[in-house]
Amino acid sequence: MPVETQTTDSYREDLVNSGVVIKTEELAKIYEMGAEQVHALRGVNLEIRKGEYVAIMGPSGSGKSTLMNLIGCLDSPTSGKYWLAGRLVSDLDDDELAYIRNKEIGFVFQTFNLLPRATALHNVELPLIYNGTPAEERMQHKPNELSGGQRQRVAIARALVNNPSIVLADEPTGNLDSKTGEEIMALFENLYRQANTIILVTHENDIARHAHRIIHIRDGRIASDEAVKR
Repeated sequence: MPVETQTTDSYREDLVNSGVVIKTEELAKIYEMGAEQVHALRGVNLEIRKGEYVAIMGPSGSGKSTLMNLIGCLDSPTSGKYWLAGRLVSDLDDDELAYIRNKEIGFVFQTFNLLPRATALHNVELPLIYNGTPAEERMQHKPNELSGGQRQRVAIARALVNNPSIVLADEPTGNLDSKTGEEIMALFENLYRQANTIILVTHENDIARHAHRIIHIRDGRIASDEAVKR
């Protein structure tokens, strides 16, 4: 049944009952670069179900990071619709979006995004502090005293500290050597086995094949969407 003929509540219920946690409909994003318009996304239709492990691939400028930012509620689409856990994101206010970014989605980035002057534990604590949860013990190592792999483990721990339903990882092994990258990917596999929804953005085929579904983005559109053959 088309969305327009259903009530918001009934459509939300249908999505939740079907296990769909992420749904986009003709999602588009246009950036204004002076007098020029850059069409980063050109009508993306996508469904991701709870517990899926999905890799989003594409060359630089394909729109994959833009799609990740929209899924993570870090940016707003120019047009189209996005439902997260049955809720139409465009209907949410700033407080509701902040709650989603803090509680429901865990972010892992290539650059770790750790606070350099804070200890490892304080970096992990920050989402808990925002939630009003007190911390009792601290690890004293600061990010510049950690290896790249250790920093990424701290970033993953921070992403998971509020038990999010979705983990978004943007090139999480991009700054790591191949051995450490494989160790980090083993952590994501373990998270997947614990029924977390994992969405990974990468341009590396060997990293993408750790996922169970690969979506290729090209020129702002989905070029292919296939299950990974084991």
